[in-house]
Amino acid sequence: MSIRPLDGVRVLELGNYIAAPTAGRILGDFGAEVIKVERPKAGDELRNWRLYGGDTSMLYRTINRNKKSITLDLRTEAGRGIVLDLVRRCDVLLENFRPGMLEKWGLGPEVLNEANPDLVITRISAYGQTGPLSERPGFAAVAEAVGGLRELVGDPDRPPVRTGVSIGDSIAGIYAAFGTVMALFQRERRAEPDAPVPLRERVIDVALNEAILSVMESLVPDYLAYGIQRERVGGRMEGIAPSNAYPCADGTSIIIGGNGDAIFQRYMAVIDRPDLAADPELQDNAGRWRHRERLDAAIGEWTVRHTRAEALKLLDAAAIPCGPIYTAADIVADEQYRARNMIQPFAVDVGAPEPKVVGFPGIVPVIGDQSLPIRTVGPDLGEHTREVLSGLLGLSEAEIDALEAR
Repeated sequence: MSIRPLDGVRVLELGNYIAAPTAGRILGDFGAEVIKVERPKAGDELRNWRLYGGDTSMLYRTINRNKKSITLDLRTEAGRGIVLDLVRRCDVLLENFRPGMLEKWGLGPEVLNEANPDLVITRISAYGQTGPLSERPGFAAVAEAVGGLRELVGDPDRPPVRTGVSIGDSIAGIYAAFGTVMALFQRERRAEPDAPVPLRERVIDVALNEAILSVMESLVPDYLAYGIQRERVGGRMEGIAPSNAYPCADGTSIIIGGNGDAIFQRYMAVIDRPDLAADPELQDNAGRWRHRERLDAAIGEWTVRHTRAEALKLLDAAAIPCGPIYTAADIVADEQYRARNMIQPFAVDVGAPEPKVVGFPGIVPVIGDQSLPIRTVGPDLGEHTREVLSGLLGLSEAEIDALEAR
């Protein structure tokens, strides 16, 4: 049987888009029962993002795997009542509404706590639940800018660009999952088994901009200590050289990280540049950074004479950290991903007459030697409404029919 550390944990997800659903996905990946509440008829807007066929995007199927979908209208008294009934039977509530929205609906932390004094409440928002900007709306694109990331992405002679994924949402979702598990762990370790952990210690407050700031390394300390304003450096990393992407003879590019002192010596031997290996100016990272243009030119002159496979083989033989720049097709064909069960096939609707077998990214981190199996991909809208309301809450078919009619 697969190892699922969160078996027995039940999560109610009120999230939309990517941030809270990512947290729910991680908890579900490791065994939690995640009940996702969606709006009737429309559902999570992610269902229509990058929708190239069918009625549910692969993005939704990916982010909302290992979950159950029910539909409730939280604007109605009946919908809110069912949420509270579910809360009484759950360990965690996840949400990423604009701050104040749950309170407006009569579902604020104090109300939820009355329904379940053991509930962990994990909240994700643009700027957090407190502070002068807390009421502002904001998506990951804004958070990535305010958190300091956007200013560092791209080339120095062009405006900042964005990474190709909603990295701010994903990082916030990972922190939310970690904070949730931390609160569950604290709940289990409480000094008095019969006394609940105080509510303020069970409310996990994740801000998108702060999640980005937390991965910005020494951006702020470098500024405060030395007056350094980090700048965009294209494919490089500030202060580290040589480390960049280099073109190959077959039109592809590879990444090579030769910035360690000992690695640099082996690296220069591979590209047949003993003069650079012996240059006193290049014996430490600070000197190599000052001469980064000269180094990158020399490395590029070597890589462009080799195909990707040839260059990587020579570099691997000398234990130089390197790798190809993969496309989706490369990832699907890669034996390392395959060996660790990191692409898992499911038959899904893609808008064709018959379902198509599609590979989905596996579960991270690995427990054992392979990714745990994905149980289900993101469900159809409301697929589990009757199952949850009848099985968990004991509603009759007639009561569910009446609820749906309203």
